[in-house]
Amino acid sequence: MLPPFQLEQAINQLVREEWGRILSALVRSAGNLQLAEDALQDAVVAALHHWQKHGLPDEPAAWLIQTARRKAIDQLRRAQRFSRLQPMLTYSLDVQQAAIIEQLEADESTVIPDKRLEMMFTCCHPALEYKTRVALTLRTLGGLSTDEIARAFLDKPATMAQRLARARHKISAAGISYELPSREKIAERLGGVLSVVYFIFNEGYSPHSGHVLTRTALSDEAIRLGRILLGLLPDNAEISGLLALMLLHDSRRDARSDDKGNLVTLEHQQRRRWDRAKIEEGTRLVKAALKRQQLGPFQLQAAISALHAEASTWQNTDWPQIVALYELLYAMQPSPVVRVNQIMAISHASSPSQALEHIRELSNETALRHYQPFLLAESDIRFRAGDRPGALDRLQAAIHVTHNKKELQYLEQRLVWMKSS
Repeated sequence: MLPPFQLEQAINQLVREEWGRILSALVRSAGNLQLAEDALQDAVVAALHHWQKHGLPDEPAAWLIQTARRKAIDQLRRAQRFSRLQPMLTYSLDVQQAAIIEQLEADESTVIPDKRLEMMFTCCHPALEYKTRVALTLRTLGGLSTDEIARAFLDKPATMAQRLARARHKISAAGISYELPSREKIAERLGGVLSVVYFIFNEGYSPHSGHVLTRTALSDEAIRLGRILLGLLPDNAEISGLLALMLLHDSRRDARSDDKGNLVTLEHQQRRRWDRAKIEEGTRLVKAALKRQQLGPFQLQAAISALHAEASTWQNTDWPQIVALYELLYAMQPSPVVRVNQIMAISHASSPSQALEHIRELSNETALRHYQPFLLAESDIRFRAGDRPGALDRLQAAIHVTHNKKELQYLEQRLVWMKSS
């Protein structure tokens, strides 16, 4: 029997890693997102009580999905009993609910079908605005919290919560069905699905909060989904670019921490610890994608990552080419996040002083005021430009908005070092 704290940790980890898979299976059976989410929430509450008494089952995810299916069936049967007391309600409601119950009961013997990608295409419905469909899919299937999604879009958590609530209401009011689109309609939803996969990867590669530097299960899952997508559409250059980008980033996973688990930045990583097989595969994919002359944002980001991978040292990195690639990326995807990365490249390609001029241009961007990477970039550039007080101020601001314990530890150590330099 696990102590309550350890049990809660185990359930939280299971929910974060398996929520999307379980919910995909439930929605496929029930055909209703709200019913599936409510049933799964009830199953998690039941797990807290049942597992405390009887211990973790051999297949916790299977236990959750079976319990959630029973909870969904119970909800539908209660609704049926209520409808029988309401003669004015139509007979079709009973028929529809009975069909769903039959489907749920028929699925009882299955464990967790691998339907997550199908559900991503389903959730990325064109009736929803692009940002909304991506955010909803991340919340529903990606295992990301509202706060994590808000951070990805540089939104306030409350604003993102309202967006998600409106999306669910629109789905319900418009009667949008949760069905896998036909092959002809996959293309119009692909962009949203690619964004969802990449957001999942990023949260795995660099978690917003918690006590670990990587959530391996998330980044591995994103790469797995990328491979499936490439198998589905092998001639799509952006899918190749996305998979290449994830592989190239993930090749540095082991080098991002030292023997004590402390964060090691890209500049100081031991490049011999990088995964050469992933670098070779990622580089091959992005080169093949670029030859198709169907340039897209993921291919450009992968090309930038490939330049880092090909450099023997930090100093030998082709910074001018990286700056140029960021310029192309900004033309396609004009976001302040892209500009921040470009400015950091400028600080190495030209000088910190020149980069500082560009930093000042972004200082009025409201979305960046609490964006940790921007604050860290400004701190680093100011320090190298000789503005020690400004660097300390920006670093302290970055520490204030950092929620990952490992990153926070690194930044606090850097603050001590900067004060003594």
